[in-house]
Parts: sequence; structure tokens; C-alpha cells
Amino acid sequence: EQLQDEEKPHKCSECGKSFKRRSHLIEHRRIHSGEKPYECPQCGKSFSWNSQLILHQRSHTGERPFVCQHCGKSLNWKSDLTEHLRVHTGERPYVCQQCGKSFSWKSHLTEHLRVHTGEKPYECEVCKKRFQSSSTLLVHRRSHTGERPYHCSECGKTFKEN
Repeated sequence: EQLQDEEKPHKCSECGKSFKRRSHLIEHRRIHSGEKPYECPQCGKSFSWNSQLILHQRSHTGERPFVCQHCGKSLNWKSDLTEHLRVHTGERPYVCQQCGKSFSWKSHLTEHLRVHTGEKPYECEVCKKRFQSSSTLLVHRRSHTGERPYHCSECGKTFKEN
């Protein structure tokens, strides 16, 4: 223990975590204080760390440095590329513990779990009917607006759903 204290002499008074460098402790303290000294000059959004600001700025520049080797699609974030690759690999790492159904994306598992819980968090502001997914609510709203955005090029018919 004493050896570890000598290797990491800068200790956080909030949580006890220790650091080799004082500058790392100062950065760490922002977790507790909520301080966000790095501000985006384009939109004013603030961040605790400069690295977060740099990543955020891609949303303004359109930079997409992560390219899929299978199809050439470019993405903003490495995590987005990792998720996108599942389209090609068929990997489904998110498994429902209740029924065993698996999903490529965590958001799809979250949405699926509502089948088991009966949760319907999305409400139509017109008729107050509730839905398990935002996409189902979107399609439902078209029953009020009459919008039919999908068009068949063969017969000319229009549809509410694709």
C-alpha cells in the first residue's frame, strides 16, 4: 500500500482515487465538481475535457474518419463503426434474459424489453394513445395528418409505412 501511495501521491479527497500526476487529479476532480472549462466556439456547448471538445467538433465539421472496409460508409465515431460492422458480421451481442432473443444494437434490446414489461413511454399528443417505440408513434401520427410519404414507383400508390 505504501508503495502505491508513493507511485500515485495525488489523492482525490472526494472518492479516494490516486494519481501519479497532479494535473490528472485536477482533471479528475471535474467529475465531482461538474466544471466544464472547454467550450465549443461554434455552439457554446461545454465539456470537462479537451478531448471531448475535439470529438464534439466533428459534429460541426462533418469529419467522418472511421470508414467501413466492407461498404465504404464513413462514420464520426469508432463506437459507431463497431456497431455498424454488425450489419456485415451478423453479430447480435445483446440478449434478452427473458426470452433469449438477441439484437445487434442495445437500443433494440431496450425497445424489445417493453414487450415483456408492457411499458409504453411514447404518447400521441392528439389522441393520447401510447406506444412502445418512437417509430410506431411516428407511423400512428400519420393517421391524424394523412401523410403518406412512401410512394410505389410501379403502381403510383402511396403508403404510411415503408
